[in-house]
Amino acid sequence: MSFHAHDVTWTAQGRPIVDGITVDITPGGLTGLLGPNGSGKSTFLRLLAGLLRPQGGAVLLDGHDLGRLPRRDVARRLAVVAQEVSTDVELTVLDVVLLGRVPHRRRLATAAGEEDLTRARRALRRCGLAGLEHRRWSTLSGGERQRVNIARALAQEPSELLLDEPTNHLDIAHQLSLLDLLAATPVTVVTALHDLNLASQYCDRLLLLHEGRLIAAGPPGLVLTEETVERVYGVRAEITTSAAGRPSLRFLSSALTRH
Repeated sequence: MSFHAHDVTWTAQGRPIVDGITVDITPGGLTGLLGPNGSGKSTFLRLLAGLLRPQGGAVLLDGHDLGRLPRRDVARRLAVVAQEVSTDVELTVLDVVLLGRVPHRRRLATAAGEEDLTRARRALRRCGLAGLEHRRWSTLSGGERQRVNIARALAQEPSELLLDEPTNHLDIAHQLSLLDLLAATPVTVVTALHDLNLASQYCDRLLLLHEGRLIAAGPPGLVLTEETVERVYGVRAEITTSAAGRPSLRFLSSALTRH
């Protein structure tokens, strides 16, 4: 499956938020989207997901403009896990996960069938939530809601999965469990991450954004260098490389503390 952004641009109030990004997303791999706050990560993910239309350029799925594809076809193929999730929902956890099965039903109003229930419960187990299916969504913690939302995306059985800061609200054990799950998922995954060491450890490829532009793209060892980290984040880092070629960063100081 081919997923490609060509010269994608999006502007707000005259300021470029995403500025001419061209990149191929590796099929079947885990791609990490990196950059400081305000670098354009969330907007770029929304453009990849078709939630925003590019003001310039195009997002292509198998060579077809995403914006011209039937929405039902896109909904079956693309799953999105947003950073913010509403808590004002009086549904059970199982009901929320079953929403991921809606694009696969012949009619939207059709009730969930046995196959839908089987796939939803499988997704809950994969996210360590099997015991919560009857809990009310509104009673869950932030971390539990995040994992339920990921289970909903997995129940959709997409070929492309896009996530915006999915490790937010998760403790370190659940962060590692989630990234293990994403790394083993046999679909094309693009996820925005803040933790550079976790991105280096788990991602096959990294995209580094700064002020809306793509600064570097490639394997972690190519993208995460002392020069790029200081340029983009304003932080000095000492970088060592494992036998597997994965960089590990130790942060020394930031521009904020040096002035």
